[in-house]
Amino acid sequence: MTFRLKRRAAPRSWTVPRKGTKWIKRPGPGPHAQDQSIPLLLVLRDLRHLAASAREARLLLRSGAVRVDGKVAKDLDRGLGLMDTLSLAAPLDAHYRLVKDRRGKLVLVAIPSTEANTKIGRVRFKHAVRGGRVEVTLHDGRNLLVPASTPYHVGDSLKIDVPSQKVVDHLPLKGGALAYVAGGSHVGELARVERVEVRNSSQPNRVHFKEGFSTIKEYVFVVGQTAPEVTLAEGVAR
Repeated sequence: MTFRLKRRAAPRSWTVPRKGTKWIKRPGPGPHAQDQSIPLLLVLRDLRHLAASAREARLLLRSGAVRVDGKVAKDLDRGLGLMDTLSLAAPLDAHYRLVKDRRGKLVLVAIPSTEANTKIGRVRFKHAVRGGRVEVTLHDGRNLLVPASTPYHVGDSLKIDVPSQKVVDHLPLKGGALAYVAGGSHVGELARVERVEVRNSSQPNRVHFKEGFSTIKEYVFVVGQTAPEVTLAEGVAR
């Protein structure tokens, strides 16, 4: 099935020209919302210029040279979202993480090969299941089964190994934590958490930062304590 939309209606987070062909690829159904993800075809053709057409991009995928979050990619419709990793086999031998820049655009940041199988996921939901365990759902749709005593809370981040989904580190959302802002007027910034404001109303909970601003809790990704545990910007080593 072909998913497409008019180019002029493409999400503002996509770094593609607003003028050109009438139609543009739409990301297929997946864990990321349409305006928070970009199809793999556009990543390979328009962002990295590794293919001049959809046919060339399809041949690249068939060769097994493209991996997303540690798995061989097979679908050009697949939407890449925040914190997803993209790996290209030799001779390119390059690795990238998808993040947002200060304008809210989805961009690829080069990362070392040692980070290609590392990802940070934000805990979106948590509920009990049979067997005395808890199911945790991350922002990219991953579901992890953990013991009920595991201290993971909504808003925390988990550093995981992909594709095994083994939890490497727990990054709680609390005062002093270093966070990446994924939305709002401070999108793309790193800031130090001061406190979390819980609102007992229809208004969303907010996170206040020591830098003097606040944003809704859903936009906050904890990425470390003293420094980011993964590369989030060009030229900045973790």
